[in-house]
Amino acid sequence: MGYLICSKCKGYYKLHPDESPRDYTGNCGCGGKIRYVENLDIVDPQWKQITIAKKKPPSEKIKSAFSLPNWNIKNRIRQYNQNLKNRINRNRNQRTIHRNEQGMNFGDINSLLNELNFNNIRWIIVVPAVIIITIILAFLPGIYTLFTLLILVGLGFLFDNQIIGVKNALICGAIGFFLGSLLSGSYLLIIPFAILGAVNGAVCGWIGGYLKMRYT
Repeated sequence: MGYLICSKCKGYYKLHPDESPRDYTGNCGCGGKIRYVENLDIVDPQWKQITIAKKKPPSEKIKSAFSLPNWNIKNRIRQYNQNLKNRINRNRNQRTIHRNEQGMNFGDINSLLNELNFNNIRWIIVVPAVIIITIILAFLPGIYTLFTLLILVGLGFLFDNQIIGVKNALICGAIGFFLGSLLSGSYLLIIPFAILGAVNGAVCGWIGGYLKMRYT
């Protein structure tokens, strides 16, 4: 048996037969240190009986540790998955949003697919541009070839809708480079030149549409 005493608050606790000093914490509720004595001879009448907190068993300590919010692995995984889904949905929505009549996003796949046709081709502008490009490629080779790029940029600049401007410039470039190669006698390069014209038209048309959005 014995006693647990605290000299700071002058308190004591009498151990029961089935109890041990190791079952209790080393600190008193008042902040003082707990000591174990076999016999207690109380002289000062101010000494009083107190209650001392027991130590938590190891199994309860482990259970308490894993019950903390930071150790709740299941909830943390669920929250992580939800945040990941939210980020994916936001990125997907941003990719599908396209611009209105002031210009559409060139990277919008849906807008490009909707324009895979010969609708919205403004032939009254495209035909003169094709004629000029054909003449330059067939009869004015060299440095004058750069004027074809300026014509394609200007063609893209004429349209309020960037995607439609790109489509018109692409058609113009493909036809113009095809006819220019044909009239210059480069028969073996007709197809590569037509592809090159389409690529130049798409790039220059996009640049023209971007300039239209940016500065008008």
